Amino acid sequence: MKYRKLGNTDIDVSVICLGSMTWGEQNTQEEGFAQLDMAVDMGVNFIDVAEMYSVPPRPETCGKSEEIIGHWLASRGCRDKVVLASKVTGRSDRNSGVGHIRDGARLSREHIFAAVEGSLKRLQTDYLDLYQVHWPERQTNFFGKLGYTHTEESDLIPIEETLDALNTLVTQGKVRHIGLSNETPWGIAEYLRLAEKHNLARVVSVQNPYNLINRTYEVGCAEFSMREQVGLLAYSPLAFGVLSGKYLNGSQPAGARLTLFDRFTRYGKVNAEDAVTAYVELAREHGLDAAQMALAFVNSREFVTANIIGATNLEQLKSNIESIDLELSEAVLEGIETIHQRYPNPSP
Repeated sequence: MKYRKLGNTDIDVSVICLGSMTWGEQNTQEEGFAQLDMAVDMGVNFIDVAEMYSVPPRPETCGKSEEIIGHWLASRGCRDKVVLASKVTGRSDRNSGVGHIRDGARLSREHIFAAVEGSLKRLQTDYLDLYQVHWPERQTNFFGKLGYTHTEESDLIPIEETLDALNTLVTQGKVRHIGLSNETPWGIAEYLRLAEKHNLARVVSVQNPYNLINRTYEVGCAEFSMREQVGLLAYSPLAFGVLSGKYLNGSQPAGARLTLFDRFTRYGKVNAEDAVTAYVELAREHGLDAAQMALAFVNSREFVTANIIGATNLEQLKSNIESIDLELSEAVLEGIETIHQRYPNPSP
């Protein structure tokens, strides 16, 4: 395994981070335990979750992923050996299916305090290493929205209130560091500006989507990662498994996420299948597994702190983790850039 610093902290996190949003829906607690055991045995020390998981979000499964991790931590007695990250749900009317969380989640001081207490209880710990804002309070371009249309909103919780609440959690020792998710360059800049102005906790990471068919993070955000030490925690590195090639030509593998749930349309847009076909063919030309090639590309980016993988079985998990050992040749990287020029960001 390889490790990188989490922002400007002294914490070393594995470049492969284990995501958990299928646990409690597609995966049982027993399967979650098996994934955690395997990942840790292979050098992974970074685990990512959120209060709203499992996904797709439902009242019946809300918090289940955290509960599974909490039971695993208690049974293995290894809290001090892992870096644990969770997230507070963003404004609920910005994302479908989460209205049950606190009867309409917001990023107010009251909601953040309630959210962290719930997460700590389910995770059976008294602190989080990283606590992230899952998505912004304001209406902006995230969750597949590439273009920006400005909207004046009079009821927004100010970022300053959100940041001040997170800072309080840091001073209380309930959270070691804070991060963002699904953020824009302006949002990152504003959190950094307010932290400096008011001497508040500084964000150390940004968890945004990043993969071969969505490299929009490179425009604007990647420079913040490098210059301000707020590295990317890349989610959906396989575009919900699309980049493995398993959904090509209309295939619907049994038990696969896009087969089971119609919620996920983000990676089926115009030119996406043509781009994926090209990437899969490139991998085959060079004798590579398409999924490992896609993950290795994300691993290799200097602005990436960690690559958040997910799996529904141990075979997938082992292959995904082993992508850390794959170094892409110049010929493969050139091929990726050629395809990217032909099909730039078909699935933002």
